[in-house]
Amino acid sequence: MTSELEDKFQTLHEIVRAARMNLAPGPWDYLVGGTETETTLRRNRQALDSVGFRPRVLRDVGRVDSGGTWLGQPVRLPVMLAPIGSIESFTPGGAATAAKAAARFGIPQMLSSACNPGLEATAQAAENHRIFQLYVRGDDAVVDDWVRRSRDHGYRGFCMTVDSAYYSRRERDLARRFVKSWRASATGLEYQRSLSWDQVKRFKDTHPDVPLVLKGIATAEDARMAVEHGADVVYVSNHGGRQLDGAEPTIRALPRVADRVAGRMEILVDGGVRRGTDVVKALALGARAALVAMRPPFLPANALSLPMDARVLGFTALAAVLTGVLFGVAPALQLSRPDLALEVKDRTGQPSSRRRSSTIRRSSSSTSPVFSRTS
Repeated sequence: MTSELEDKFQTLHEIVRAARMNLAPGPWDYLVGGTETETTLRRNRQALDSVGFRPRVLRDVGRVDSGGTWLGQPVRLPVMLAPIGSIESFTPGGAATAAKAAARFGIPQMLSSACNPGLEATAQAAENHRIFQLYVRGDDAVVDDWVRRSRDHGYRGFCMTVDSAYYSRRERDLARRFVKSWRASATGLEYQRSLSWDQVKRFKDTHPDVPLVLKGIATAEDARMAVEHGADVVYVSNHGGRQLDGAEPTIRALPRVADRVAGRMEILVDGGVRRGTDVVKALALGARAALVAMRPPFLPANALSLPMDARVLGFTALAAVLTGVLFGVAPALQLSRPDLALEVKDRTGQPSSRRRSSTIRRSSSSTSPVFSRTS
């Protein structure tokens, strides 16, 4: 089966096209869409495209090592599967399928509390490096219980999402009348809305040995607050353009966060990351790892099968290693800000966008986006 898939799918474009065919319109629009005008969604990708490389030559790139460590564990690539809510909308196996793919490829998975089959069943599905992410839906005792359960089931870190005090207006979902399963019965939303830095301090006072990740940090000011309140990792994210419309792209916020953190904690980033070249850019700008989330060409592989999940990650690794070779940074993918040109312009004088790569556009005959290549 795997060899057949390898023969059939040689590019990410082919995988996305097949996934689009396999998903119903509601889940597909939820997968690729953002909030309101989707400005933040577009900016994330455009900002990554505007970052150029300044490659070096004659550097002996006969051996390249793309591996590293995360929370003391070896990883094959500085990439992590982001916490995806309602992942079961795309594959019957839900988060368990993603866990198996992460284990097969040797990268960490961050599990969302808003997906099935849940914390315990996902942990039992695979021996992988995993972190648990929580949307707070209860009081301190409820949070502590989540921490206990995650520790008991081998999750090496705990993440709190802090940019989702209210659920946003996702107009593609509204137009489709698509409602995710967890929203139909959600309770305790007021606890997420009342989160403050006091809860961060309480968490670290109560669980000093549990690495705490704060997901949704978008400014240097909040990064400084995270350091002061004892968090271990800042996760630079604007929820993939799914919360605040008109927000700054994460790849632009990342260098300022890195400067403010100044090595005192590790940094993760997501937002428009699709290829190995995007991962390399994130590393050069200060991230320890990039997270791939609800954007083609990554998650749509779940609409196909587990082998395709691993194949997509393989494409990402190949691109990252090839970028390192062409960049002249062997044996490890060790880059810094001077290796990048941060504002590449195209012929119109505007920030460059990808001319010959994957895009999502709207069909003239349908409200549903379709996958296409631009030329």
